[in-house]
Amino acid sequence: MTETPALDPEDRKIVTLARSARARNGVPEGAAVRDETGRTYVAGTVALDSLKLSALRTAVAMAVASGATSLEAAAVVTGADSASDEDRAAVRDLGGPETPVLVAGPDGVVRGTVSAG
Repeated sequence: MTETPALDPEDRKIVTLARSARARNGVPEGAAVRDETGRTYVAGTVALDSLKLSALRTAVAMAVASGATSLEAAAVVTGADSASDEDRAAVRDLGGPETPVLVAGPDGVVRGTVSAG
């Protein structure tokens, strides 16, 4: 994971949305993705008895269900050190291996960026 210098406004927006989803829903993670047209999809962790999805996989699923064909960027707000392999695979499936995944702590500070690849 590489340190992220100043973020552009669109990347800052998805980090802020991810942090808001996490806080609003009281879940372990919040995530947001931006598709090829600039639309954003925001989600929190899903933890049902019959369905368990990370916030990032949920946001990717929402994008796909809404007709997105590619991703420009993704963000996850988490207590973990990085995005999981499964989360990166979901982003890669829709956005490709070079899609950046911004990883921020619960305070919203971006700790780094990993590629989906």
